[in-house]
Amino acid sequence: MFFDPETWVAIAFVILMVVFAYLGVFKSAMTALDHRAARIKAELDDATRLKQEAAKVLADYKARSATAEREAADIIANAKAEAERTAADAKAKMEDFVARRTKTAESKIALAEAQALADVRAAAAEAAVQAASTILSQSVKGQVADDLLAKGITEVRQKLN
Repeated sequence: MFFDPETWVAIAFVILMVVFAYLGVFKSAMTALDHRAARIKAELDDATRLKQEAAKVLADYKARSATAEREAADIIANAKAEAERTAADAKAKMEDFVARRTKTAESKIALAEAQALADVRAAAAEAAVQAASTILSQSVKGQVADDLLAKGITEVRQKLN
């Protein structure tokens, strides 16, 4: 048993552990592991902090996006309302313009009708005066005829005009 290889391996292992303990290898290994654990913990803390910041940024982005969408919807609604108002104003102005133009045209037509009627009456009066003048000049002669003719022409003109 003393000469078995397993025994010598066990003795060498115990001696190696005593040498490591004397040289402080365990202490430096523990220190290195502690430093590594602290570095990993710091990285995890940074990752957690960054995750929280990312969540805040995402929430802020969503809020801004929702606000921008509401503002865009408001702008679109205002633009539609303004377009409808403008269209209604344009329609009202056009209707007013058409009504004024129609009224102007109707008044011009009425004026033209009145002028045409006056022209027809004047022509009829002139024709009647001419006819009466011709008839009276043929049937009546002398000073009486001239007085009667002038008086008749004046009366006819006054009545027909």
